[in-house]
Amino acid sequence: MPGGRLTQQERQQIALGLADGLAYAEIARRLDRPTSTVTREVMRNGGPVGYRADLAHRATEHRAHRRRQAVPRNPNTPPQPHGRDAEAVREYEETLTTVFMQSGLPKMTARVLTCLYTTDAGSLTAAGLVQRLQVSPATVSKAIAFLESQGLVRRERDERRRERYIVDDDVMYQSVMASARATAHLGETARYGVGVLGPGTPAAARLENIARFVDFISESIVRAAEQAREILHTKPETAAGGTPEPSPDR
Repeated sequence: MPGGRLTQQERQQIALGLADGLAYAEIARRLDRPTSTVTREVMRNGGPVGYRADLAHRATEHRAHRRRQAVPRNPNTPPQPHGRDAEAVREYEETLTTVFMQSGLPKMTARVLTCLYTTDAGSLTAAGLVQRLQVSPATVSKAIAFLESQGLVRRERDERRRERYIVDDDVMYQSVMASARATAHLGETARYGVGVLGPGTPAAARLENIARFVDFISESIVRAAEQAREILHTKPETAAGGTPEPSPDR
């Protein structure tokens, strides 16, 4: 299996594979590369829709040049926890940030969320985010305000009365529920328009169809989120002997 960086020809083959609707695994098989290599390449360079071989190749060369020009790492800098590869972690953070941006988050907001998700504690103070991202406190504050409005982070005060910004299992649930509420509100607004434009008119019929569609979607999202939360985040009860009790349906 070949190693090293992807060549420009390989990137062109990836672009052709994406255009043909091939799965990452199939593209990787044809290139004799790990699927993770293709996945990372695509997600770092525009995603499956926006991927362009020439732009991806130039971007990779630019990143490599930037790393060569970077200041050497301080020997006193503590190593990554759990024996992690610092370069692999940095590349993954870039990939995750790109995915968040593709989902609609502004760049700095995506960077803040990536910092929180890739921290073992799942939380950081404003000062910690400022230090890690090398940005101003105002920039962090603006990003956090947006993430809070979307239900993607929550804040608590620690024992030193400092505000900490937290992501955990329940934050994703709350975010999905906030999205479902926003979708339901769209349905309510569309249905209100039916009365304004007059039942039976083409415009009203269109709005009624929108309302029915988003009603179904929002209700499905809520049911799925509640089921996932119950199944994935409920710890099994422990019997007196220290072993998990079997669930009633088993």
